[in-house]
Amino acid sequence: MPSSTPLDSTLPLFPCATTDQAQLAAQLRAQLQQWEHAYYVLDTPQVPDAEYDRVFRELQAMEALNPELITADSPTQRVGGKAMDGFTPVRHRVPMLSIRTETDITAEGARAFDTRVRKELGLEPGDEPVQYQAELKFDGLAINLRYENGVLVQASTRGDGETGEDVTHNIRTVRQIPMRLNTDTPPAVVEIRGEVYMRRDDFEALNERQRERIAQGEKNEKTFVNPRNAAAGAIRQLDPTIAAQRPLSFFAYGWGELQGWSEQPTTQSATLDVFANWGVPVNADRVIATGAEELVAFHESIGQRRDALPFDIDGVVYKVNRLILQRDMGFVSREPRWAVAHKFPAQEMLTTVLAIDVQVGRTGKLTPVAKLAPVFVGGVTVTNATLHNELEAQRKDVRVGDTVIVRRAGDVIPEVVASLPDKRQGDAPLFVMPLHCPVCGSDVEREEGEANHRCTGGLFCPAQRKQAVIHFASRRAMDIEGLGDKLVDQLVEGGHIQLLGDLYRLTLAQWGALDRMGERSAQNLVAALEQSKTTTLARFLYALGIRHVGERTAKDIAAHFGKLDALMGADASQVASEEQLLTIRDVGPVVAHSIHTFLQQEHNRAVLRDLQAQGIHWPETDGASQDPAAKPLTGQTIVLTGTLTQMGRDEAKDRLEALGAKVSGSVSKKTHYVIAGLEAGSKLTKAQELGVTIVDESAFLALLQQWEGATAAS
Repeated sequence: MPSSTPLDSTLPLFPCATTDQAQLAAQLRAQLQQWEHAYYVLDTPQVPDAEYDRVFRELQAMEALNPELITADSPTQRVGGKAMDGFTPVRHRVPMLSIRTETDITAEGARAFDTRVRKELGLEPGDEPVQYQAELKFDGLAINLRYENGVLVQASTRGDGETGEDVTHNIRTVRQIPMRLNTDTPPAVVEIRGEVYMRRDDFEALNERQRERIAQGEKNEKTFVNPRNAAAGAIRQLDPTIAAQRPLSFFAYGWGELQGWSEQPTTQSATLDVFANWGVPVNADRVIATGAEELVAFHESIGQRRDALPFDIDGVVYKVNRLILQRDMGFVSREPRWAVAHKFPAQEMLTTVLAIDVQVGRTGKLTPVAKLAPVFVGGVTVTNATLHNELEAQRKDVRVGDTVIVRRAGDVIPEVVASLPDKRQGDAPLFVMPLHCPVCGSDVEREEGEANHRCTGGLFCPAQRKQAVIHFASRRAMDIEGLGDKLVDQLVEGGHIQLLGDLYRLTLAQWGALDRMGERSAQNLVAALEQSKTTTLARFLYALGIRHVGERTAKDIAAHFGKLDALMGADASQVASEEQLLTIRDVGPVVAHSIHTFLQQEHNRAVLRDLQAQGIHWPETDGASQDPAAKPLTGQTIVLTGTLTQMGRDEAKDRLEALGAKVSGSVSKKTHYVIAGLEAGSKLTKAQELGVTIVDESAFLALLQQWEGATAAS
């Protein structure tokens, strides 16, 4: 994933932060964090590096000109990524920082870096040129190898730069990495850093073996998207035999903690030479470059040979060679001043569109995908390229039979850049999104103001089944403890569940037969499923995953109708109308349409009836017949803080909201009560300062009983 880049002077200036800019900054942070999570943690990149760089620069520019917009969780303040669950965390003694990415892919990018270095070092135009080491930027997974007295004792991933994952058991399977350094006088401690990667020929051979396994009917096998993801996926396996079966390689390019090495050379290049002498793989495509023009020459030379290299790269790296100068220059924020990664231009090729298919994602989003005549782009053979959505496909005027430009931007996601209508033969129609889901046949809709079409069959559509089950089981929905993502993957991929109600039909023996599911775990899960059957109408409605219906809206709907039958009617013709739904607090036209459409779908109605048939139930009321103003806490704001011993925070919130209260997360002069449990912190202090009424847990329980009693009596 790209690191930070220099500010682009063409970006708009923000002389002072406005509310809109604060909201935009928040959106940019959320988008970047989502992309980083997908790339570093899930190994499923969502966007090209170029798009990440563009959004990163936009956020960086906003924060530079409006420092008040900077937050502690901003991607500009961190390295990126985080340690995965399932591995022992490793705290890096020396942080594994990323380096700045130069996105000016021309020769001027190298010259700009040299200019910055000379300025940092205080050099005049007539002073001698700076000496650099120029090397390749490998497309793999960063690894830290810790040797103590010459013996490999630990290997860890980059993680978030401060804390990584212990993957020693997998790294030991990489035969290129020595278990013991080839020297009689090793340092007491040396951490050698580099990249685990997979050669292209090894990757193709691996995928060929995978295709043979699939053809033989072996389940749970798949081909891999690219060498980087195959390598990263192997290292992040808990079972080292999987890593051992994949042909992984390694190149060293740096170091972390050093102890007891009085003989370390004085330059970057000479230190890597020593590593090579110790038996650690170091790539030979590195040179000592003097001055900017030799950097330019290296960049151009590697760019010309890029496709001929046996492995993927996404640029080259320049580092000031003398270590004393590196120390003098130091770091700025999250990056060393003395190094930069210089990108290559995105690679493009011409090919033909054979067909346009539509894929349905986990959330119901429909994506048109161009099926292409195979073309070699960026080191891999590309046969599919995303068209993103109907509007984008029509904007680019991509049609079946067209000659198109395909770019493997950032060496990750192939995309159709443009169609060449002058080469068009025939009269293929403009692409139009189908009216019905290609997977389940449900209606397809595109809401006003949105670019994406979505399948409306969330509970019914096989493509959305995993997402539907995960949401249904989540804590704020049905709260089925123990039903996590990996277990859901097994259930769906193994064909154990077709509908949500199947969760309650599975027997103890069937649960126990699943991978990594012991007898005790199966018993606990069956008990959690049984317990989840007693719920509230609000939780049930939220658990259905109706688009735009969050917790607050689900509670408002439940309070308004009181009974499920009052909302969905005896048949589809009697579903609550959009006009009726619009009378509910905070329900607008988009939400009303989404609810109405969902409940009119016969397959959704069947799922709801089936869930009730499995024993899911809740207390029902007369709904809107009760005057909201009659609720004892209507119009009052309450804040919960600290730990309640007699009930969970969620239960307390639900019961207060049922009494008409607004439960807030912050204390202000408008707060009516602060409920203070054990170890209450800053909210309690602020309530004392503002003179807000403070209630301890015992008094709260007494008041709650009084309030609920008054509601029942009315």
